[in-house]
Amino acid sequence: MLHGILTLVVGTVAVIVAGVLLLRFWMQAVRIRPPASIAQFVFRLSDWLVLPLRRVLPGVGGYDWACIFGAYLIAVVATAVEMLIVSPFPFQALLLLALLRLLQWAFYGWMGLLIIEAVFSWVNPHAPLAPVVRALNEPLLRPLRRIIPLIGNVDLSPLAALLLLQVALQLLSSLVLSLA
Repeated sequence: MLHGILTLVVGTVAVIVAGVLLLRFWMQAVRIRPPASIAQFVFRLSDWLVLPLRRVLPGVGGYDWACIFGAYLIAVVATAVEMLIVSPFPFQALLLLALLRLLQWAFYGWMGLLIIEAVFSWVNPHAPLAPVVRALNEPLLRPLRRIIPLIGNVDLSPLAALLLLQVALQLLSSLVLSLA
């Protein structure tokens, strides 16, 4: 029982911190300015890790690689804590399982953004956060919108994106687990 509680707490904290780091990276990659309250939350929650990492790992090509590396470090620590509870483990397996965990977090984050955009489009397309979510999803949806036509003024590209993200996650999971 204690193992389950500790795993739950470590996993939850790791998902929140790494999710904020991934969101920070994606917001900067897509070059959007979120509302001040969201930006303040994201930067305050992640500055403690991103700012020191930037000294070692500067941004290249307009991307803040310290955010991605920080999220990976969080995944490594969370995976190590959970694996230490269960049994000893080889270091290579730890790094691969942490990579898989980071990929899962990123894919689930994109899936969540797609679902949020769909809900906004049904409930309140003019909500203050709707343009931010739309801008975050645009790089994923733009190529699909070129291929998938509107059907009765209904955009099916988010549904296709969800399906493709799930397929990609399954393929990447199988690949990483076969290497571990």
